[in-house]
Amino acid sequence: MTPPIHIRALGLVDYEPTWRAMQKFTAERTADTVDEIWLVQHPPTYTQGQAGKPEHLLNPTSIPVVKIDRGGQITYHGPGQIVIYLLLDLRRWKINVRDLVRLMEQAVVDLLAEHGVQAEGRTDAPGVYVHDAKIAALGLKIKNGCCYHGLSFNVDMDLTPFDNINPCGYQGLRVTQCLELGIAPEFEELQAELTQNLVHGLQQHLLAKGSVSAG
Repeated sequence: MTPPIHIRALGLVDYEPTWRAMQKFTAERTADTVDEIWLVQHPPTYTQGQAGKPEHLLNPTSIPVVKIDRGGQITYHGPGQIVIYLLLDLRRWKINVRDLVRLMEQAVVDLLAEHGVQAEGRTDAPGVYVHDAKIAALGLKIKNGCCYHGLSFNVDMDLTPFDNINPCGYQGLRVTQCLELGIAPEFEELQAELTQNLVHGLQQHLLAKGSVSAG
């Protein structure tokens, strides 16, 4: 059997306290701590990764900028965006960071394919793209063999705050969302489908390593 994962739907929560809670969970976990996936939305917030360059914020606004400990540059979070945080023991799943990034991208690509939209990940710029427009952003922090942070997936949100930044550090990068692509299902349905894809991907990865039985 594959390891259990607790799924926690937290709703609309402020960014910084959620980030601090992820840090605390990771710092205090033991070999017996069950992995968790947190499903959230955030109020309007820019987050800037560890190596983030301030010049990628083109037009400062009233939206707060939170400097955080994930990789990557600056991105935007807001209501109508699915945010999924993966709090995993990577050793338990026998997965490295590169493979986990590919797995997250594939979960989004598969979700969009289920709704008739062709998308792809890019090795030069992690994330998921539809016709060169970014629909999902990824970022992780690894500590003591465990990860936190995760992915954001644009569903039905105000995209204009992306105009004030170079998304993920790329000048002129277009951003899109499900609403623009004609994907109609409810937010909660897409959230559940994406979560299922992620869990299934982790389980299949572990099975492929030959460490667990399918039964």
